[in-house]
Amino acid sequence: MSLLIDIFLFNEDNFGFLLHDEKIGLTAAIDAGDDIATKAALKRRGWQLDEIFITHHDWDHTDGLLALKEEFGAKVTGPKAEKDKIQGLDIFVSGDDIINFGSLNFQVIETAGHTLGHISYFEPKGKHLFCGDALFSLGCGRMVEGNPKMMWEGLERIKQLPKDTLIYCGHEYSKSNAIFAHHIDPENEQLKMRQKQINAQLANGEFTIPAVLGEEKACNPFLRCNNKIIATKMGLSENEPIEVFAALRRAKDSF
Repeated sequence: MSLLIDIFLFNEDNFGFLLHDEKIGLTAAIDAGDDIATKAALKRRGWQLDEIFITHHDWDHTDGLLALKEEFGAKVTGPKAEKDKIQGLDIFVSGDDIINFGSLNFQVIETAGHTLGHISYFEPKGKHLFCGDALFSLGCGRMVEGNPKMMWEGLERIKQLPKDTLIYCGHEYSKSNAIFAHHIDPENEQLKMRQKQINAQLANGEFTIPAVLGEEKACNPFLRCNNKIIATKMGLSENEPIEVFAALRRAKDSF
């Protein structure tokens, strides 16, 4: 595999990602929340920054963008729907667009809901998904700007990806998400195993990502709103998945 992925933390729970195409020698960052942390990761690897892919406009995903662009001359790609909210974008993309990066291609997936123009990037060759704050390990983002329908539809698009897709999300929320997921679905044996794994990873100082989509579809309640167990827990066994999702998101917001 020609794609190397470096994961680093900043702001306590934000994940940063550097993608390095070994074949061509190019490096991209997924989001740019902190220029200092990104430069430290680049220095540690001995890489130069060529491109930046932005998922959405939140400050903790864009604060370092202009500084990194100025220092490295990096080309910046981001959501067309948020072009007025993100300074420094060079290329505007929307759902189903294809981005060329070195020897690789990335598919743009519309995952609005957390913000109105949120997008995710899927690299099909290695099955890597960079989903910002749309989907988390055992959770999903808050609906800061969007509504349940658009967020559920975005998650449904992600669910159509191969089950061995590796999920790289924007925050280390796995432990708290696991507690809520267990509260909703306490008899889920696969979830219990995943929760133990998360606790062990964190105790060993390891990251809990990438998560695997197949496991998420079995354990993450936000991907299972068309499952009777989750619907019944929300008291909505006869309702549509979007309504179940809305109730589940409200429950997590106040958990």
